[in-house]
Amino acid sequence: MTPLFSRDPFSRGGTGRTGLASLLCAALAAGGLAAAGVATLAPSTASASSHREAPLISGTPQYDNTDLYAFVSPDKPDTTTIVANWIPFEEPAGGPNFYTFADDAQYDLHIDNNGDARDDLVFRYTFTTHTKNKNTFLYNTGQVTNLADPDLNITQTYDIDLLRLKNGHAVSRTKVADDVPVAPSDVGNASMPDYGKLRDQAIYKAAGGTTTFAGQADDPFFADLRVFDLLYGGNLSEVGRDTLKGYNVNTIALQVPNDLIRESAGQPIVGVWSTTQRRNAQGYYTQVSRLGNPLVNEVVNPQKDKDRFNASQPAYDAQFLKNVTHPELPKLIESIYKIKAPSEPRNDLVDVFLKGVKGLNQPPNVRPSEELRLNTSVKPSMHPKRLGVLDGDNAGFPNGRRLTDDVIDEALQVVEGELVGSKNDLGDAVNKNDKGFEKYFPYVAEPTSGSRGPLAKGTTAGTDVRSQLGDALQPAGTSSGGSGNTVLIAASAASGAAGILLLGTAVGWWRRRIRRPY
Repeated sequence: MTPLFSRDPFSRGGTGRTGLASLLCAALAAGGLAAAGVATLAPSTASASSHREAPLISGTPQYDNTDLYAFVSPDKPDTTTIVANWIPFEEPAGGPNFYTFADDAQYDLHIDNNGDARDDLVFRYTFTTHTKNKNTFLYNTGQVTNLADPDLNITQTYDIDLLRLKNGHAVSRTKVADDVPVAPSDVGNASMPDYGKLRDQAIYKAAGGTTTFAGQADDPFFADLRVFDLLYGGNLSEVGRDTLKGYNVNTIALQVPNDLIRESAGQPIVGVWSTTQRRNAQGYYTQVSRLGNPLVNEVVNPQKDKDRFNASQPAYDAQFLKNVTHPELPKLIESIYKIKAPSEPRNDLVDVFLKGVKGLNQPPNVRPSEELRLNTSVKPSMHPKRLGVLDGDNAGFPNGRRLTDDVIDEALQVVEGELVGSKNDLGDAVNKNDKGFEKYFPYVAEPTSGSRGPLAKGTTAGTDVRSQLGDALQPAGTSSGGSGNTVLIAASAASGAAGILLLGTAVGWWRRRIRRPY
């Protein structure tokens, strides 16, 4: 079969436009390739991601849940905060089309307050995108000083509906918030000199004592994702690098009164998970992503079950039970590092991942299902420990999940038998996020700015380098005293000029060519 793109995209078989295509490519290459060697910016491209947990959803990042957190608010212990993230690996300078929530999606936060594996409450977020000027390619047309700034060309607003359910069916719907502004992507310092102000304006106190935020944030997950290179290269020589450093996500944060989400003060344990529903061509919504406990769909479910898990509900999780009781990861660790895998079936993992820890966050008469379970009566720790319950801090994972909880180390230690007598100190040598978290809602750190790159050598912050395009202007971090960089920049500029000249010549040749009848 002929490949789909094997034909000349410019013509029906003539040679004139094929020649133009070749000349255009040559012109662009002449000007671009030399300039590309001048500077390189971090972060580098990642080849594997804990956020790309299933084959289908990895191709549609707007709908992809990356992480879920639920914790009793440290500064307001009568409330619970839920943080859910979408769109993995947002490159901060990834314009001109920066990062938005999807208009054709329902972003849902589910609450099971009686342990029956069915949602009793759903907080549903739906977004609308607004474009002020469709005749420009720009995300913002000038400096943005507030969320209502006319120079912020692309904006989003959202609504929140609270659905109350019984036996899986909605019995009521309440509008919690309407037309709330979303915090934009942090384009850079020139565009958004006070991003903190924009973020503060996106924090909104809604009905029923709830507070909400939606917008870009630093990815709070910290981990060395090179674990997928056969567990850190097979010899532990590649550990300790936070692969998610420098990347952003789109965050939904919701702070709600404990009494609103729990069944009663006598039954304070709730199960939490997040999902994304996408509208199809017929107008119906289909669930395409689901997330509760971290790492379950990445390293517990095999390939054959990943997409099915994303489309399923906790009430039907019995179909995935064998993945928990007979996990692959301990066997992989044993084959590579000769650490003996604990005996199966792994009923200890059933408690951690499907039921909750007895006496801490396991609801009465619980139906095993994959939810992030939180006991809302456990007060926040004054000094949180990164290993949570494993280190005696019952306010941490797996009792909910705080932003500071080191779930990679905790999960590795539990999977390797920490709870069944096989004591170990396994971990990825990444123990905290690269950015500090905030003390107040929404707690997540501000996003990495699009203008985070190094300054050109010979310049200082705030300097207009347009008047310094001489020998003093060199890529940051290069050696001084030689003319190599100046020559490189000059060569790049000359190549760019040559490319433009060649492009003009190509267009002129093509115009003369198409006037001919052959």
